Amino acid sequence: MVDISTTPGSQSGEDVNLAQKSGDVAEHKDASLPEKADGYSLDEEAARIADEDLNRKKKQTYKGRMLIWLALQSTGVIYGDIGTSPLYVYSSTFSTQPAYDDLVGALSIIIWTLTLMVTIKYMFIVLSADDDGEGGTFALYSLLARYAHIAQRDPNTQGSLKLERYNTGDMKVANKGIRTMIENSQVARVFLKILGVLGVAMVMSDGVLTPAQSILGAIQGLRVAQPNISSATIVGVSCAIIVVLFSVQPFGTSKIASSFAPIVMIWLLFNACCGIYNLAKFDHSVLKAFSPFFAGSFLVRNGTDGWRTLSGLLLAFTGVEALFADLGAFTKRAIQLSWLCLAFPCLLLAYIGQAAYIAQDATETAFTNPFFYTVIPGTFYFSLVIAVMATIVASQAMITGAFQLLSQIMKMSYFPHIKTVHTSKLFHGQIYMPLANWLLMIGCVIVTAAYSNTTRIGNAYGVCVIFVTFITTCLVSLVAILVWRFNILIVIAFFLVFGALDGAYLSAALMKVPNGAWFTIMLASILSFVFVLWRFGKEQQWSAEREDRFQPSHLLSSTDNGDVKLTAAYGGSIVSKTPGIGIFFDKTGDMVPIVFAQFVRKFSARPEIIIFFHMRPLSMPSIPESERFVIQRTLIPGCYRITVRHGYMDSIVSPDLGQLLVGQLTSFITRGNSSNTSLTEYPPAVQRELDALSSASQSQLVYVMGKEEMKIKHGTNIFRRVLLAMFLWLRENSRTKMADVNIPTDSLVEMGFVKEI
Repeated sequence: MVDISTTPGSQSGEDVNLAQKSGDVAEHKDASLPEKADGYSLDEEAARIADEDLNRKKKQTYKGRMLIWLALQSTGVIYGDIGTSPLYVYSSTFSTQPAYDDLVGALSIIIWTLTLMVTIKYMFIVLSADDDGEGGTFALYSLLARYAHIAQRDPNTQGSLKLERYNTGDMKVANKGIRTMIENSQVARVFLKILGVLGVAMVMSDGVLTPAQSILGAIQGLRVAQPNISSATIVGVSCAIIVVLFSVQPFGTSKIASSFAPIVMIWLLFNACCGIYNLAKFDHSVLKAFSPFFAGSFLVRNGTDGWRTLSGLLLAFTGVEALFADLGAFTKRAIQLSWLCLAFPCLLLAYIGQAAYIAQDATETAFTNPFFYTVIPGTFYFSLVIAVMATIVASQAMITGAFQLLSQIMKMSYFPHIKTVHTSKLFHGQIYMPLANWLLMIGCVIVTAAYSNTTRIGNAYGVCVIFVTFITTCLVSLVAILVWRFNILIVIAFFLVFGALDGAYLSAALMKVPNGAWFTIMLASILSFVFVLWRFGKEQQWSAEREDRFQPSHLLSSTDNGDVKLTAAYGGSIVSKTPGIGIFFDKTGDMVPIVFAQFVRKFSARPEIIIFFHMRPLSMPSIPESERFVIQRTLIPGCYRITVRHGYMDSIVSPDLGQLLVGQLTSFITRGNSSNTSLTEYPPAVQRELDALSSASQSQLVYVMGKEEMKIKHGTNIFRRVLLAMFLWLRENSRTKMADVNIPTDSLVEMGFVKEI
């Protein structure tokens, strides 16, 4: 029997039995061959496994001690940034000693911003909008792409992303109308794509600035004890700390977070103790800032100047964008627990205590370095040490977030493949990217040396944060409509409230553009262009490859005497058989590999035994070897499709891969076909198949990979030609997905072919 079924999970969701629908290759049946094995037909079993893989959830949930441990880990990563803001918020907000009413008004804005923007918006709304456990603006875009046709899918991996679009009758009229409008409007689809990649680019731009801002803020504290210390010394020490920070990243998020967590906890608790001390000793009347009246009166009283101060006050919640981006490395419950039980109350006490001290400061200098001037007497040097350690940790949030976001955009084909290392068997989302790590380090050192102080960096820093929060508000509103199916009036109310908050901060932050924020906007624009350019080029590549995506019956047919020939569309010549086994690496998983189609068409020859080899990565550390291989026969005689299901810790492509596949094929062929208890005699048809496999494996074994060259079609307009030329340059200079293959070079053949785009 020869049969084949396509892997489920394509956009149409249809299963096709080509053995029944096509007459190009005669269906060969033999009663001695297995119709069923272990209660399933072989194709039914393969389809069932593929469906399970497609529906497998990456999102991890924990309870009890494991949740508490993960919450402590999250403290060591995601609160370093937002947790070190007390170092510089007041100094970035006021240029002179603030009046008491202005100080209370600014404190009120900080309190209510942390409550509304971070606690309510992010902790209870945004963190729920995850894409199978992943966070960040691009995860929001990916989530929307599951529920609406807004993105073209990679034909090679479309089975790895399940489309969960609601039926028309399951949605309210207004929600359905918005979905229809977005799906039918190319402008809307492009706009959403730009929002998604711009959010990623903004966060990564922040990733360059955060270490410089945080570490410089701590090292500048040395001037409180040693006013004569030079700027060169401060910059040099800061750069050295940055290099050390990035050098420990290969140890992995879990180890780093477990090591950093005590530092952040001590830092936050120390801030809380200083806040309580200052509040009790100096001016407890600042507690009236809990009334939002004082925030409003501050803005009304100061008018334009009050609005401008928002560009400094927004630094109180910088890091919230990294908090969401790091969701994949931790979990929603762990982040909520660590914020509500530790970070939030400690930060409130820190800002309140600083305001209480500044309110009665006769020297009128405390606001210039609010943390170090307001520490408990006798703890200055301890505060300096813990501040330096905390600011080193502060950068970890953005570094981890950058890894998470790059992983997401690579999966959606918006960025070239770079090496990704999973660093934990327990927490599946924790990863490390060597190239991204070292590039970020170089960028951070350059920025630290160029800007040299926190005020100048602060001008560049806040704009990206508030841009990302506004983009998040927009995308979460759409998620609420299309995914959660909330009443549109509720969504409008949410958007008006949080969109107004984002808009107020954003408009103030944009005033910083001439004073340094242009750098982050320029950097984010460049990154966004690269992301969109790569996706544009990949879509053109998919279109060019579409003509080579077909089932075996479209390429080959059988003759009356049992030979195999090319179909009429490809010349109809007889395909000769060469001894040996050919393993053709396959991207698609359910079609004829492009490299095999090119091989057969050009040489009119085929190996005696053909293996279409496809790797299906799963979001788990390892797959037991007994569950790893899914094998199917194809319509081509002597041809098998082997899908290897593997986890991120499994080593698949090794020097003995060929012999391993031969062993798996032998088990597949003999499965359920022994004719006696000795398991040494098989029905004639099975024995012939085994003999052919044995003979071929003793002859030779060749690995065949495709080497696809691309060139631009003649007649392409100049604008598209320039874009495609840049894409092809990136493609030629980027890492291939098979860069780490570990197979004998003397058995490897690269099949070159050219496609026009």
